[in-house]
Amino acid sequence: MLMEQLTFPEVERLSREVPVLIPFGSVEEHGAHLPLATDVYTIYRVAELAARRTPLLVAPPVYYGLCRSTSDHPGTISLRGETLRALVLDLLRAFHRQGFELFLLVSGHAGGTHMAFILDAAEAFLAEHPRVRVAVASILDLLRDYARDLIETPGDSHAGEWETALIKYFYPELVKGEGQAEYPNFPKYFLVSNKRRFWPGGVWGDPGKADPEKGQRLAHRLAEGLELIIKSLKEFEL
Repeated sequence: MLMEQLTFPEVERLSREVPVLIPFGSVEEHGAHLPLATDVYTIYRVAELAARRTPLLVAPPVYYGLCRSTSDHPGTISLRGETLRALVLDLLRAFHRQGFELFLLVSGHAGGTHMAFILDAAEAFLAEHPRVRVAVASILDLLRDYARDLIETPGDSHAGEWETALIKYFYPELVKGEGQAEYPNFPKYFLVSNKRRFWPGGVWGDPGKADPEKGQRLAHRLAEGLELIIKSLKEFEL
């Protein structure tokens, strides 16, 4: 069930054994063909599919995240890591005050630094409340574990095959053209101030291999993966 559509008496009647899934995304460039909110749109709709398969409270999504490598592209609006960490911790504490103890943090934005701050906040929350159960995953984790065989493009990770396929399935009206295959060429080990110079088009993969049918298969595989994680979360012994 989607929390944002419930009334407070409906939330009050929920069993506190129902897991809470908090979706995270970003407002970030996704090539010239996909919307800035791609990361939110994909993970939130996949979470909605999972909630049809298993008892699950899907929290309203967090639109903003930490975007490092795309920070020079127009439309990318990034949080500081400290801000993201504080936000995650505040959300977990607020849900816990309402009695919930099972949490799944899933991010449609899979940047390494972004995920590290989410994970660090979850660890801090677990240290405060050792009896809660918390799982953390990115959409890339789910793809690698539950849908790897559906992806044709090696190393596809941003605005390429799988993200374009998901948006073509969920929001076909938001896709502007086909997009161009591209891979960034950042210098190894070095940080650079002009990031767009090394990644001008903002695509990491091949959008040309995407279609709505593949997006549908991917979406349902990812939802099945979430269902399995939730089952494990419920059964996990502290």
